[in-house]
Amino acid sequence: MEKEHLLNGAKNKDINAFNELFGLHEKSLKSYLYRLLTNRHDVEDFYHNTFVKAFDKIDTFKGNVSQFKSWVFTIATNLSLNFLKRKRRWNSDASDKARDAMESKTFDQKMAFFSKIKSQPFAEYEVKEHIDFCFTCVSNTLPYQQQLALLLKEVYHFKVAEISSICELTLAQTKHALLNARNTMKDVFDKKCALINKQGTCHQCSELMGIMNPKKDKQQALIQVKMIAESENKNQEELLDLRMELIRNINPLYCKGADLHDALMQQTKLVNNLL
Repeated sequence: MEKEHLLNGAKNKDINAFNELFGLHEKSLKSYLYRLLTNRHDVEDFYHNTFVKAFDKIDTFKGNVSQFKSWVFTIATNLSLNFLKRKRRWNSDASDKARDAMESKTFDQKMAFFSKIKSQPFAEYEVKEHIDFCFTCVSNTLPYQQQLALLLKEVYHFKVAEISSICELTLAQTKHALLNARNTMKDVFDKKCALINKQGTCHQCSELMGIMNPKKDKQQALIQVKMIAESENKNQEELLDLRMELIRNINPLYCKGADLHDALMQQTKLVNNLL
């Protein structure tokens, strides 16, 4: 059924038409919710709540099919922020504390942790997916307006005017939030990420490579990532653009390392009292 017919049916409270129309955005909406909520169980709850509220309010939607996605993302964003604002915000050193906590464990404790993960169906390790994991962690340290602007523009392809509407900001405020978010991310990654800066402090990628894929050639795996292969010839702005290009093509809920990343995410939140 054509999208226009689906929308017309949805507006007439045809649950089947609405379900089909809403389902067109399922994967992108769920990945967006995960990057905000950092918990797979919460994703399912908030996806369902967004569906219910959108269906209940569909008669108030005055836009066309091309505007339906931003309307749905607006509902999901508001529901998520109402929830997140009751939680503690991530500190910039959250991932450092999690890494320190893992390093303090004995060898047997570490192996038990990763052995449990390896038994899961999506527990492989790939450098490019871990870059996405790091992006999620770092983006959660940004002020909400900056995080939302960055995600919606760089990962989910929304226009600045759409982001302005979703976040209830002026165009100038939206552009300012996006610029500040990009500048912060460039600075953080340049100082932390050992993959793009030899002086970077975080070696988690190489550590996980050895634990999760002990037989894999580390250098061969790293060179396959465009950002790393070209890092010496790129400036900060270009490196962030490459990172965004990589992240846009990864769904953190369905990638090979989904179980590993979720386990690390919950470990990070536990150590930092963010659960």
